[in-house]
Parts: sequence; structure tokens; C-alpha cells
Amino acid sequence: MAKRRRSGARKTRGGGPLRWLLRLAALAVLVALAFAAWLWWDMRDWHPDEALYPEQGAVAPAGAVKFRTLKAIGARFVYLPLAVDADPGVAERFAERFARARAAGLQVGVLLQFDPCARADVQSGFFARMVPRESDLLPPAIGLTRNADDCQPAVSSAAVDSELMTLINQVEMHAGKPVILKLSRSFEERHHAAATLTRDLWLVRDRARPDYAGRPWLLWSANSARVTEASEEPVEWVVVQK
Repeated sequence: MAKRRRSGARKTRGGGPLRWLLRLAALAVLVALAFAAWLWWDMRDWHPDEALYPEQGAVAPAGAVKFRTLKAIGARFVYLPLAVDADPGVAERFAERFARARAAGLQVGVLLQFDPCARADVQSGFFARMVPRESDLLPPAIGLTRNADDCQPAVSSAAVDSELMTLINQVEMHAGKPVILKLSRSFEERHHAAATLTRDLWLVRDRARPDYAGRPWLLWSANSARVTEASEEPVEWVVVQK
């Protein structure tokens, strides 16, 4: 009987370190969850220090935007997104948003989303119809986020590169100034646009400075979903590197 009791005691003592390891693991999980929750909450209104990046602005979301409020919280400029495959009412809303952004005293630019499935002349023609030829506009930006994987009929990478170069030339001809390339990590990995296209870059990475292009950038989307009083939807917050 005594031997059996001692054996049971050894089992109890042996289970002690395991219980502590489980508790430590659970504590680590709780700390990680708490940190993730804090980071999510902090990112809601986070933006880079204005002392480091005095020129800050935003990409306007699709919904209603209070452009005067956007300026009041620190935006000096705004880019209005434009896509050739947008719904039919986009023209009327775009013109109205364009006018209100300028009336609010913001510098205004246009972000044309590149569609690898559509021909360049269709996209540049749409841009020319929507965007006035005015010298005080910011340089136009072309958003490079979509790859051609879902195009029907299929489109080769070489065809995408060729149409993109044509689009750049046509948009620049209309705007009278070089475009800025808003380059996603996935598009860069697929097409290596940063190395082949000598245009200023606009990179995207929440909170941390982006480095995936392999060369300096001009614009940085530092918070892709900043919560502000300017709109019900989060805004993409952008800074300029001097």
C-alpha cells in the first residue's frame, strides 16, 4: 500500500510542470489576443507623425464624404477613385464629389484603377471624359492591384504590361504630367513594375514603412482603414515622403 501511495505522489508531482506549461501557454494566448485587440483599436485612428510627414491626405471612400471635415482633421489633399467598370451613376457622383472636394480647399487628384481585362484605350478614354484638363490637379495615379488571373478570355502577363504602358502614356498625354503608380505587393511580385516603369511610386502597408518595391516611394498608404468623422466608411490615409 505504501509503495502505491508513493507512486501516486510521484505522478502528482510530475503533473505539476505540465499544468504550469498549460497555464503559461494560455496566458501567452491571452496576451497575444489583448495585444491584437489593442493594435486594432489603435489603428482605427492612427496616422504617421505630422512632424515626419507634414503632407497628409486620403483616398475618398465610395460613400458620402464630408470633405471639409476631412480637411479639418489634417488632410491637405484627396484622391478620388475612378474605375472603368463602375456602375452607371458614377459619372454624376464623381463630378459632384470632385466639385465638393475642391470647394473644401483640398488639392484633388484622381486614382484610376487599372483593369488588366480591359483595353487601354477604353480606360484612358473613360479617364479623359471624367477628368478635366486642369493644371492645378495633382498628378493622376494608376492603381495596380488587380492581376489578370480571372480575365476571360485569358490575358498574358506580356499583354498586361503592354496595355499598362499604353494606358500610362495616354493618361499622361491628357493630364500633361507624369502618373504615379499605386503599386500593390501582389502586382509587383507578378509584374516587377517598379523596376521596369520609371514613375513615382505609391505603396501600401499599414503602420510600417513599405519596402517591397526595392526603390524609394513618393506616397504611402499608412492606414488603409482610418476611422474618422469625415465619413461613415473608413478612409485610406496617405502621406507624402519628402
